[in-house]
Amino acid sequence: MSRRERIRKMLLVEPGAPAALAKRDPAWKGGDQFGELSEKKLKSTAREILEKGVEELSDAQELLWASDTYALLVVFQALDAAGKDSTIEHVMSGVNPQGVHVVSFRQPSSEELDHDFLWRISRALPERGRIGIFNRSHYEEVVALKVHPEWLKGQQLPPGKRGKQFWRTRYEDINAFERHLDRSGTKIVKFFLHVSKEEQKRRFIARLDTPGKEWKFKSSDVAERAHWDEYMQAFEDAITATSTAWAPWYVIPADHKPVMQAIVARVLVETIQGLGLSWPEVSDKDRIANANAREWLEAEEE
Repeated sequence: MSRRERIRKMLLVEPGAPAALAKRDPAWKGGDQFGELSEKKLKSTAREILEKGVEELSDAQELLWASDTYALLVVFQALDAAGKDSTIEHVMSGVNPQGVHVVSFRQPSSEELDHDFLWRISRALPERGRIGIFNRSHYEEVVALKVHPEWLKGQQLPPGKRGKQFWRTRYEDINAFERHLDRSGTKIVKFFLHVSKEEQKRRFIARLDTPGKEWKFKSSDVAERAHWDEYMQAFEDAITATSTAWAPWYVIPADHKPVMQAIVARVLVETIQGLGLSWPEVSDKDRIANANAREWLEAEEE
């Protein structure tokens, strides 16, 4: 097994295995991938790897678009300030914008609350040939709502208990939904950006101290931080229950953004490459037409 394969396997949550978030180090810097590099050298090396990944992802996305057989759905979940926005920005920086669609899910609208919790997700799915990116997703329904069960009152659900069986049913619904998507040609990869509580605090303070970034900070961020342990348990439960062969979860260390972004780019490239795509074949009829067009173009007067 290559070093790259070992790292990917380490970050993958194997189906049926616990996510074990408490045992995963948010500050991991790549192990022997980077050795004992200085912070400055670590960043520059990770950025070099990211640049290569961005270039390869651009080529992979073009092939995905041309083949028009599969779609790729990329799910990002994390606690606040883990780096979802910046990861999407940097990793997708070289991809043709026509082939990517980013959706940021916020609180459900009144129309969305009048439907089942997967309805708005279905409406945002990417078509064949495209990469769809969910910045937060249907997993808010089994994470944020599990931490704040009082929010379920606004969902106009049929009467019933909201205990363990309720959440197990939602996990089952998500798995069935994602299995259907996979069978229909939408490949799914899910990332949990695993930031430490200490690093989140540092980033919150940096936002407050930085003109142009303070607007991103909300006082509610601190209120939610008080529920840190509950959120981590909710993520633990959700990831453990929904990491499957057809829609795997990767837990990505998020304390070092360049390393995190390089890893995400690598996983996406390898996911598309694993589809075994090829360029569309040109029919004999089209080849003849193309040859005639070439002849006409070459004979055209300058």
